[in-house]
Amino acid sequence: MTATALADTILFAHALIVAFVVFSLPLTLIGGWRGWSWVRRPGFRFLHLGLIGFIVAQTWLGELCPLTIWENDLRGASGPGESFIAYWLRALIYVDVPLSVLAVVYTAFAALVALSFWWVPVRFGVQTRGAHGAHGA
Repeated sequence: MTATALADTILFAHALIVAFVVFSLPLTLIGGWRGWSWVRRPGFRFLHLGLIGFIVAQTWLGELCPLTIWENDLRGASGPGESFIAYWLRALIYVDVPLSVLAVVYTAFAALVALSFWWVPVRFGVQTRGAHGAHGA
């Protein structure tokens, strides 16, 4: 695999992670309202919280995402130019604003994700209803 192809693969994975982080919150809120059980699963919810927590921490520390660093290193090794898809993925996930602005936006988003645990509580274990309803036999 060439450096450019590997950089494109990393960028694609990065875009998927960004989409997961961004869209998981509205899906959780809609799913809680609509009764979707998967939005209450601990694995999904804690992965979402952990990712946004990592993003907030690295931004406040003034660090770039490790995927961004890895991708940029590979693009530097492969020479100038990028694929059509890489151009558009980069345009979608990278914004040209100061890191301090991103830190505030990411922190506010993380606060909403944390509040979603109260709005749409996580369910631990299996919850089943008996054949005779909620009151039992």
